[in-house]
Amino acid sequence: MVSVTVAITEDAKEELKSLGWVNWSELAREDAKKKVIFDNYMRTGKITDEEWKFCEEIDWHPVDELPLKESYKKELEKARAEKSIKVKAISDIFKNVRN
Repeated sequence: MVSVTVAITEDAKEELKSLGWVNWSELAREDAKKKVIFDNYMRTGKITDEEWKFCEEIDWHPVDELPLKESYKKELEKARAEKSIKVKAISDIFKNVRN
């Protein structure tokens, strides 16, 4: 196995020490694997079964990294601008609906 050394400031080192519960090696491995999968996905438009399994395990997919399409952004803005109502219970939604 290969070892990687990262240079950080003393302040950053102290902050990282305060997060002793974090497995920094695992975090770096996971992020590196995500980068490789994303790069492969962008080049080929596909992911392997092994990559898919990894993605499922960490609840991530390469498309998560892509920017939102402009058409979707417009739909979101339109939905935000629409009038909404606040309800305390789901049954309140149907109070004024007649059969």
